[in-house]
Amino acid sequence: MAEVLEDGALYPKGRSGDIESILSLSLMDLQGRLQEGSLSPDGVLFAYMEKALEVNELLNCITDFLPECQTQLKNLDEKKKGLLYGIPVSIKDNVNYKGHDSTCGLKKFLHQPAAEDSVLVQVLKKQGAIPFVKTNVPQSLLSFDCSNPIFGQTINPHDHKRTPGGSSGGESALIASGGSVFGIGSDIGGSIRVPAAFCGICGFKPTENRLSSKGIRVSVPGQKIASAAVGPMARDVDSLALCMRALLCEDMFQLDPSVPPIPFNDEVFSSSKPLRIGYYESDDFWIPNASMKRAVMETKQLLENAGHTLVPFKPLRTQTALNELVIRGISSDDGCTLKERLKGDIIDPTLKDLLFVNTTSKILKKILYFLLKPFSPRISETLKYLDGVKSVHELWKLHAARQAYCDEYIDNWKSAKLDVLLCPEFGPALTVGYVGKVIASSSCNIIFNVLNVPSGVVPVSTVTEQDEEDLKSYVGYCNDLWDRTFKEGVSGAVGLPLAVQCVALPWQDELCLRLMKEVERVTQKKKMV
Repeated sequence: MAEVLEDGALYPKGRSGDIESILSLSLMDLQGRLQEGSLSPDGVLFAYMEKALEVNELLNCITDFLPECQTQLKNLDEKKKGLLYGIPVSIKDNVNYKGHDSTCGLKKFLHQPAAEDSVLVQVLKKQGAIPFVKTNVPQSLLSFDCSNPIFGQTINPHDHKRTPGGSSGGESALIASGGSVFGIGSDIGGSIRVPAAFCGICGFKPTENRLSSKGIRVSVPGQKIASAAVGPMARDVDSLALCMRALLCEDMFQLDPSVPPIPFNDEVFSSSKPLRIGYYESDDFWIPNASMKRAVMETKQLLENAGHTLVPFKPLRTQTALNELVIRGISSDDGCTLKERLKGDIIDPTLKDLLFVNTTSKILKKILYFLLKPFSPRISETLKYLDGVKSVHELWKLHAARQAYCDEYIDNWKSAKLDVLLCPEFGPALTVGYVGKVIASSSCNIIFNVLNVPSGVVPVSTVTEQDEEDLKSYVGYCNDLWDRTFKEGVSGAVGLPLAVQCVALPWQDELCLRLMKEVERVTQKKKMV
């Protein structure tokens, strides 16, 4: 099928079609061509390897090439083709691949190759997919930027002065630039959704443990306030659904018995039944700019025109949830986990603000709280909760408070008789160095990790000249430092992608994807008019 040249490059013999025609195919078309045999796996892999190298030269989004893909290619079973037969796939740095590091951008994890593949990598291989690269992340994974001292800064394919988002930033940049047809990311506060939105692709965070996380390295192991999940990233919603369909199989359920054995529900995803959709423009903690609001309201109108029912929905006490649950919960160890992981490491500039608030003494935090309170109450209030909890008893009470919040939120959802929810997604992409200074912007994403509900993003528009003009009068929540920094960071973004976020109740992942598909459909229909 293929031979390896002296420099390690893969050269396919008699590949079908040229590289550009292969790269132009959607994942669904690529799958069909590989299944019928009109394209060969070696030709497809070669095309994506070449494109990935080209993209990496521009964006610095790849941390590792996986030469084992060539052995896997030779061993593909043409008589037993899995759903992803012959499809190259990229994986985020923290997804274990045997013999390769999962660094999380940290010196601590360098030269510690994984002893075995993560469960997801094993299942991808069983379905015929060929993992061929690992992609870049921010140091420690705790950032919406994408830079670390080992591999450097990844940049946004639409504007090289801007970040691709994080922590799955390498994935989003590579996929958006055509160097991968789909990839695997992870999300604990928006780490799939933010980079997907910044780069103009689709990303999906399933319910926690719908997909196995065995063999996935996380940023803050042990914390239970914000649920982490792994999920697919791709250029369209059908690709996300195909990935979920392929992974939710008997192989995964056997390899990780802790995952509920729930196959993909095609009936729900393919349904054409009108939906009752809740929506909101703002969560009253982070005030979106004009472009983010426009993306939601235009999508809301398109969905109404398509026959769906749209109902205003008021998010439940976002500021309380972010401060009293998330900030206190993640700070419960007094920053010890983060400090331990960063010990002896070079600190990336994009992480310095986070490290400061996690390592500052409690006395200094109290002083800053009182100094900021008169003119920046929102920042002051957040600082107050960085002390975390003082005992196991308090931690257990915090976990109970989180569950009570989730129950109340879902009760409100059900009282409104909603199927799904449409809401803002953070964007457009900020200039490198800004995103770490606006912690409040995470509220529109991390709240759905607290609730442990499936959520995904779909690109719907781009920033207009009018959006840029309207930004001049943006004051945000209270025109504090966070608001002013955000305004400065997103300015000059005409033409950059904008996305909306789609949400469903726990374990209704297929329904969330259904809304995402509908958003994609009505948006594309509008563009064709």
